[in-house]
Order: sequence, then structure tokens, then C-alpha cells
Amino acid sequence: MVVLREGMCPGLDEDLVRDLRAAGVTTVEDMVSSDIEELAQRCTVSYKALFAIRRVLLAQHTAFPVSGADLYEELLSSTSILSTGNPSLDKLLDSGLYTGEITELSGGPGSGKSQASVGGGSVKAVIVDSVSAVIAPLLGGKQNEGMSLMIQVAGVLKTMAKDFNVAALVTNHVTRSGGGEVQPGLGVSWSHIPRTRILLEREERAADISHSSVRSATLIKSSRLPCHIREEFDLRWWSRSKEGSSGKRKRDQTDS
Repeated sequence: MVVLREGMCPGLDEDLVRDLRAAGVTTVEDMVSSDIEELAQRCTVSYKALFAIRRVLLAQHTAFPVSGADLYEELLSSTSILSTGNPSLDKLLDSGLYTGEITELSGGPGSGKSQASVGGGSVKAVIVDSVSAVIAPLLGGKQNEGMSLMIQVAGVLKTMAKDFNVAALVTNHVTRSGGGEVQPGLGVSWSHIPRTRILLEREERAADISHSSVRSATLIKSSRLPCHIREEFDLRWWSRSKEGSSGKRKRDQTDS
């Protein structure tokens, strides 16, 4: 709050400041929210003079009003949605990776989180594979610097995503809860950092799970879609897409 002082604006002299304080008006906020007509009577000053003082204080100490519709339009114009190249993952991500946000893919070894984090090769994405490899060894015990490092990493990623309008994609390892359920690593504090979190697992129904390329993806946190939506996808999708693109380029070169 800004305290009313003599000379802040024309007409606000020492005597008026003293009278305003006696009336319980000590800050700019008190002044602009008061009933000017009643205040003028209590301070023995003209309504016109107080109204002029309040108008000047409003111009000096309040932000220029911006409508919610304008803010929404600005958000739409500055936000891009980047496809991962896989329809199943894009469905869970509400069309893809959003710039200005942190998205997390969690999974154990062989779950496909590294393949999925390729993100279509867009220059609008920053990919950290794996953020848990840096932070996890320092967490727990008496090593308080681990929590500090995690907060610093989170702050850098958020700032980068917002200031440079890029999508930040991180991968995380998994642990098991007390009940034996698979969950993302790095604990509760980290869970508040990503805007969207997806848990990747091997598809256990496959005949030969060790060689299967089928994975399941479960949405466990989102600000746009209901959680616990589950999709299946094949890791070979990206290989087939690359082969198809390569073949198309070769045909185009031959035709030309």
C-alpha cells in the first residue's frame, strides 16, 4: 500500500493529509475507495478538490485497465501447440505440447519416454531427458541442496517457457508407492511443477512383453482434460513416419 503524503499531488497539503488521517484515510487505497462526498464533509474541504485529488492518485498509482477478453486474445496469439507426431499422445495432450508450459513424461526403463520426447523436432521445444537423473541423487537424507536444486531447475524451465514462448518437455523416472502403484519420481514438491503429466508403461497384454513396442499412456495431471484418460501407442510409429517421409522425399527427387 502507498501511504498518503504531503505533495503527492496538487492540493494534497499538510493540513489535508492530517485531516484525512483523522478520518481514517491513510493510504491511496483508502482514498480511492472512500465516499468522496462524506469525506469532504468530515475534512471540511470541497467535494471538487477531493474528487480532483482522487483522479490524480488513480492515474498515478493504478494499472491501466485491461479486459479479460483482451488478455485471452493475447494468450491465443502467443500460444502454439506442437504435435508430438503421435495421434495417441497428442490426444492426451489436448492436441500436443503447449508453448509456455512444462509437460512431463514419466516411465521406467523401456517405457518409451525418450522416444516420445523427440517432439517432432520442432525448434519451439526444449527437451530435458532426464531431469530426474540430475536431481534424484541429491534428494533425501540430509542433503538439503537437492531440494534447492530442484526449485532452481523448475524456475529456469518455467522462465524459459514463458519468456521465450517454447514448450518445455521433461522426462522423469518412476517409483512405487506404499501400495505398490507406479508413480512419477521426485516426490510431491516436483508434482506441482509440470502443467501436464503423462505416465508411460509397457503394455502387459502383449504376447512377448520384452520385445513389444506397444506402450500405454495415462494422463495423470492436466489443466485442460479429465485425468486418468488412457491411450495405447506403438513406438514404431515414429520409425514408420520417418520412413514414409524419407520415401516421399526420394519420390519427389526422382519425379523432379
